[in-house]
Amino acid sequence: MTEQLASVAALIEDFTSLGVKDRLMLLLEFSDNLPELPVRYADHPDLLERVEECQSPIFLFVEVDEQNTVHLFFTAPAEAPTTRGFASVLHEALDGKKAEEVLSVSEDFPNQLALAEAVSPLRMNGMRAMLRRIQRQVAEKSA
Repeated sequence: MTEQLASVAALIEDFTSLGVKDRLMLLLEFSDNLPELPVRYADHPDLLERVEECQSPIFLFVEVDEQNTVHLFFTAPAEAPTTRGFASVLHEALDGKKAEEVLSVSEDFPNQLALAEAVSPLRMNGMRAMLRRIQRQVAEKSA
């Protein structure tokens, strides 16, 4: 088993150190920090992959550059703050990391944030689906 990615471990600690209500508030704070799509994707939404398991329309795209560094891009509506928040958490944890680091993140990461007590099972399923899609795209693009 690989050592947990420091950015993932720090986020787990941030969330689990809080009570349930404060965990949800932290997730909502993250929703305000989701970076805008760069023009190259904003003008070409067909390049983005929809995460069908999410109740809200969220789309993502993964780039893996020549140095095997992962770059994540998301779009999610402002009226879907929990979905935007988790996309922002994934961006914080994984953007700029090496492909092998992103692939080593446990599929259980959303549960490790202790969000299951704060959001519905359907939302948790969407969060896990976002991570799976990111990891699948990273695996395809770094092969």
